[in-house]
Amino acid sequence: MGPDQVLYVVATPIGNLADMVPRAIEVLQSADLVAAEDTRHSQRLFSHFSITTPLVAYHDHSDDKRTGELLAQLEAGQTIALISDAGTPLISDPGYRLVREARSRGIRVVPVPGACAFVAALSAAGLPSDRFSFEGFLPSKSGTRANALQALSADPRTLVFYEAPHRVADTLDAMAKAFGGDREAVIARELTKAFETFHMAPLRELAAWVRADSNQQRGEIVLMVRGADVSQTGEVDAEAQRVMKLLMAELPPKRAAALAAEITGVKKKALYNWALEQKP
Repeated sequence: MGPDQVLYVVATPIGNLADMVPRAIEVLQSADLVAAEDTRHSQRLFSHFSITTPLVAYHDHSDDKRTGELLAQLEAGQTIALISDAGTPLISDPGYRLVREARSRGIRVVPVPGACAFVAALSAAGLPSDRFSFEGFLPSKSGTRANALQALSADPRTLVFYEAPHRVADTLDAMAKAFGGDREAVIARELTKAFETFHMAPLRELAAWVRADSNQQRGEIVLMVRGADVSQTGEVDAEAQRVMKLLMAELPPKRAAALAAEITGVKKKALYNWALEQKP
């Protein structure tokens, strides 16, 4: 691998151009080529920061030929920067195939951190952020979406989703049905832009609020939902099962369940019943 064989994965602003980090500007100005999700969209960013590096389109629909061309240029010693329309590439954005193939060929891949919509939203949402699951975009078909949400209904982590404006109202209705209308949620819309909006409410109320105001069905949207309260649902999740298995190796089920309840917050009865089910 030559010293100049580098693929930079560069985060760009999600709204406010002032959020562009200095290192990202330097990398984009000095690279031999920038692979962009949409070259026309990225031209505004380039004009603002006086970046004259050649742009080439690269997105999830790019064929293997384009991927091969970029890899060949990297192997020839060129430096390439990968950007998406906004935020961090590969986070519900293109780039996975290129990054994976570059690494498999021994090409150095370097991240240039910056804006990421779901991280920004979660940091200001007021929901638990010690454990969360980023789910990206849900399926567009209602039946498949309902199944995906039902599979997440007992997850104790804060759930984070991206959603398209024309689907957000239907998605909130589906979430209220799958998770319960009283489950707390937050919509974060148009982050770092002029009409940035955060609104927290139970899912039932949030769905009604969005339907009542068409302005809330526009722009870039992040939906965040508080995780299931395992102390109320009695759900014995994977972490509770792990704790129980460790304790049951040394203690009888009743004592193990009592200690695991203190550690995990899951109901002692649910843990004890789970323990009994494990016996052959």
